[in-house]
Amino acid sequence: ESVKGIARQLIELYALRKYRKGYAFSPPDTYFREFEATFEHEETPDQVKAIDDVLGDMETERPMDRLVCGDVGFGKTEVAIRAAFKAVMDGKQVAVLVPTTVLAEQHFETFSKRMANYPIRIAVLSRFKSRAEQKEVLARVRAGQVDVLIGTHRLLQADVSFKELGLLVVDEEQRF
Repeated sequence: ESVKGIARQLIELYALRKYRKGYAFSPPDTYFREFEATFEHEETPDQVKAIDDVLGDMETERPMDRLVCGDVGFGKTEVAIRAAFKAVMDGKQVAVLVPTTVLAEQHFETFSKRMANYPIRIAVLSRFKSRAEQKEVLARVRAGQVDVLIGTHRLLQADVSFKELGLLVVDEEQRF
């Protein structure tokens, strides 16, 4: 009965999503191509396909729901970084939800390094931040002064709100 109930809920959810309109992001432009050219590694064919598929989803009005799978070193983080860059360049905020504080810090460093030459404001929210620091970050997020917020389950709490959230990346690493 429980499985049937969950299946029914999923069918209803996806039926609603099929008819709801989401935000259609603009296609990659010269600025985006310049950003992707700064990637220090050569993309694999699978990585290029994942990036193209995600960007293609983002360009439609249909709410995106895409799963990107791959082993360690596949380049999933770069896929997320490019989607985040595209969202921010279109005026939207991005939330990156991760399962551990260590991964939140690692992603913060990686995103910050990749986006260092661009006007993108990145913040991290985790238990490594004091209550005062968390409160300050959340105020900036609400005001639209943070473009990419990376954090643990702390992002799911009631006091977290975005001015213009456009993309949620869930890096589940098999722990959620």
